[in-house]
This record gives sequence, structure tokens and C-alpha cells, in this order.
Amino acid sequence: MNGSAPGARAALDIQLKRGPAGLGFNIVGGVDQQYLINDTGIYVAKIKENGAAALDGRLQEGDKILAINGHKLENLPHSAAVELFRNAGEDVQLRVQPKSQLTANGPANPRGDGDSPSSVLPLIALGLAAVILGFMYKRLVGSRRPF
Repeated sequence: MNGSAPGARAALDIQLKRGPAGLGFNIVGGVDQQYLINDTGIYVAKIKENGAAALDGRLQEGDKILAINGHKLENLPHSAAVELFRNAGEDVQLRVQPKSQLTANGPANPRGDGDSPSSVLPLIALGLAAVILGFMYKRLVGSRRPF
């Protein structure tokens, strides 16, 4: 074994030119907002349609951003990472570790703007079913009288 994590892919350097809508992606993570358990890294949450990242095509949702313009993103709070991106200038060099196929802790389709309604509905239905069953059980057990 070479010491790298199973499923880890080689780092990739990506040059992006900031467009009218910025770099065209949202980030998650940091020491104060971990995206993956025991990982303080910064990750791509959402690629914006027709943004610089989408037009380039190499950056993907779930990729870990290791550095921006040579500044490593290790052990930074989320807000500090955001500031680095905001102040990166027009031509931005990213060092990225592509998403591992084995990564399962984060959402399959990360979103920077909250949970998908379709992923929340089954949980609501399950909770509602539990309440109804609990109520029915209480009425059934409560209606039995000892002989």
C-alpha cells in the first residue's frame, strides 16, 4: 500500500477565469462546519449552471478543494475559506482532489441551499406513521380492563 486512502484519486489542478457570476460553485466544510465526519476540508457543494466551473467541466460536486492560488485550505473555518475565494482575483488556480467513489458520508447530491424536499418527505411520513401507531396502541391497550 502507498499510504493513500482507499478510493482516493490523484490531485488535479484546475485554472478558472472568474465570470459575471463568480466562479460558479458553492462550497461547504471547514473546521467549524464539517461536511464529512472527521474531515475539516472544503468541498464543492453545488456547481451552478453556465458558471465558470460548469463551462470548464472538470470540477464536480463532492470534490475536495485542497488549495486556491497556492493557499492550502487545511484547518480553516468556513468563513476564512469563503474569504479566500472572494479575494482570489479573476484568474483562479484550484488544486482539487476528485470525489472518491467510496465516499458515502456526505449526501449523494450535495446542495448548498438546504435539503431536497424529496429527501425530507419520507422522514415526515415515517414520523407521522409512528405517531398514529402510538396513538392506536395506547387506545387499544388503554381500553382493556382487568377481569
